[in-house]
Amino acid sequence: MNHPLPPIGSTVLGYPRIGPHRELKRATENYWAGRTGPAELEGTARELRARTWAELAGAGLGSVPGNTFSYYDQMLDTAVLFGAVPLRFRELGLSELDTYFAMARGCEGVAPLELTKWFDTNYHYLVPELAPDTRFTLAGDKPVAEYREAAAQGVVTRPVVIGPLTFLLQAKAAAGASKGFTPLDLLDPLLDAYAELLARLADAGAAWVQLDEPAFVADRTDAELAALARAYERLGSLINRPGLLVAGYFGDFGRALPVLANTPVEAVAVDLVAGSSAAIPAVTALRDKTVVAGVVDGRNVWRTDLAAAASTCASLLGSVGSLAVSTSCSLLHVPYDLDAETTLPAALRERLAFARQKVAEVVLLGRALSSGDTDQLHRTAGTAERRNDHVRGRIAALRPAHRHRAPYAERAAAQQERLALPPLATTTIGSFPQTGDVRRARADLRAGRIDEATYTDRMRAEIRRVIELQEDIGLDVLVHGEPERNDMVQYFAEQLDGFAATEHGWVQSYGTRCVRPPILHSDVSRPRPMTLDWTTYAQGLTSKPVKGMLTGPVTILAWSFVRDDQPLGMTADQVALALRDEVHDLEAAGIRIVQVDEPALRELLPLRAEERKSYVDWAVGAFRLATSGAATATQIHTHLCYSEFGDVIEAIDGLDADVTTIEAARSHMEVLADLRAIGFARGVGPGVYDIHSPRVPDVAELTALLSAAATAVPPERLWANPDCGLKTRGYAEVEPALRNTVEAVHAVRARLR
Repeated sequence: MNHPLPPIGSTVLGYPRIGPHRELKRATENYWAGRTGPAELEGTARELRARTWAELAGAGLGSVPGNTFSYYDQMLDTAVLFGAVPLRFRELGLSELDTYFAMARGCEGVAPLELTKWFDTNYHYLVPELAPDTRFTLAGDKPVAEYREAAAQGVVTRPVVIGPLTFLLQAKAAAGASKGFTPLDLLDPLLDAYAELLARLADAGAAWVQLDEPAFVADRTDAELAALARAYERLGSLINRPGLLVAGYFGDFGRALPVLANTPVEAVAVDLVAGSSAAIPAVTALRDKTVVAGVVDGRNVWRTDLAAAASTCASLLGSVGSLAVSTSCSLLHVPYDLDAETTLPAALRERLAFARQKVAEVVLLGRALSSGDTDQLHRTAGTAERRNDHVRGRIAALRPAHRHRAPYAERAAAQQERLALPPLATTTIGSFPQTGDVRRARADLRAGRIDEATYTDRMRAEIRRVIELQEDIGLDVLVHGEPERNDMVQYFAEQLDGFAATEHGWVQSYGTRCVRPPILHSDVSRPRPMTLDWTTYAQGLTSKPVKGMLTGPVTILAWSFVRDDQPLGMTADQVALALRDEVHDLEAAGIRIVQVDEPALRELLPLRAEERKSYVDWAVGAFRLATSGAATATQIHTHLCYSEFGDVIEAIDGLDADVTTIEAARSHMEVLADLRAIGFARGVGPGVYDIHSPRVPDVAELTALLSAAATAVPPERLWANPDCGLKTRGYAEVEPALRNTVEAVHAVRARLR
């Protein structure tokens, strides 16, 4: 590449894609349901792309990102782009679009790709399956087609593609791959395909391409760093290519920064919110590069202290060839527009910025730095709105005994005497399908069309139906189904002081699944019981134990936008004290089992090993603070899902829950080896039913999974359950899947006799 490059100036690394009003969610789900065809879905997609490009260009960004749209997931897009489609999907004989969705969701008895968390975020990605015989080709043209689509609209974009190293490092070896094979073994043939993509983008007129390499903000081996150097030396040496911007986010590039700087890439994007600018002046090779400084937080909703951000940028001048400003990461992780929120308190709104406002911050910062006039830039106040001296007094009074229970053997004996559960006990994770009637009742209550008493009657009728269904299916431990809950975090946040809820603050979690993370802005307290009435009503309908269902402190923090003016551990303990009070009230009402879910335990784990111990200490400590007030005979469950559990297996043990239910269906029980390796000796329920796929597992499949689990965990400590809540599924799938699970359990129990 020998032509001059236009300056980047100000930019963002990515943008939300689900639509300001979740247009893509509705269009996709209508397509899945057969209510519309591919033309309607593609029309919605084109409209959303056009709107995004026009908005970003109109806001004044110096460089507009492209190829940030996806029907489901950017890693899935990359796998399809380069032909990494496993044989089981190709053999279905479906259209290109339906093959794509089959990889995401499963189809006709074919299991989907594994789903797990994207680094330390609540976004889930689909894990590519690679084998020694995977043949990479440039099988698609999505980045090129979308570049041309934007150009036809008059907007010049910078295509964004997952980088080759991150793609391979976040992939997994397919089942049956030869021993010793790792996806990184395929780097050279993958680079051939990337080289072809870069040439096509250059031919289409693209001046820049952004290759995302967040894998290198985590600890990497010398061999992986050498692979990074080899890859970008090769791609950077291509004659026919756009300028290369390599982006790292969610932390520091660390040792990877000088490696990249010494390759022919023209620009490097660094996260200066989660990372630090301190290392940049020491990398002398950056004096010939453009550094894109990520000083506007792409993951949280607080306004940027623009004066401080400008100071950070100014400190880099002279150490780099040229400087551009950006968000720390893609804005995929924040809601679209603060202006849509009309009910938030004015004092809180003044401290917030969503995606559109963050774009404006980047533009303002870029213009101020370019002109040298930074006096116009504001400084922000702290994010806390108020103190609660009572809560702070309770925190100050905490002692180690508040985080410990009796030994597990003593607890297990007392719980079995009280519960009398069979070996391989059956249960579900908590939620049951949210029917149209349930959602309408919540909407009617919000709109004032029904009163609280009518709403309560409708929810109780649904709880009664769910209890009767579980008894008919033959489950051993029941749940009330959570019809009253909109979301497992938002439900609690709406009842805890210190939180605010948005009306339209949707953020994509995976595919068409969107959440509205609450905003934790002040000290947290519980003004009244949150779950007691619903749980005790359900328990009064059956003699079988009904679990009290709570969301744990780490997950409440992970799935909220959290104040950043005090340590996370202190905030977690405030939430934990509120949950501790709720556990006490449930116990006092006769509830014998309480589940405190922590699906985000792995999610917040720092990407650098040196930072992990302090996180695990406060995260485990907060969970134990929430649960250790429980009596010996009260069984405490927890649930974890969709993570690489091996990284936090000792933390899972440290939670000291009596029963841990865990995702295992898509990963084929891989977690059991990790549990066995550390001598895990409490109850465990490896999920046997993948609820994120519409397929219904048959009895033979479930029996095989449970039989495998029974070889790793003694039956008296083994549970059978789905791998997550059933809220997003329909009863047409859920009921047969649960009946098949119970039948499989009976078959395995019979073999154990």
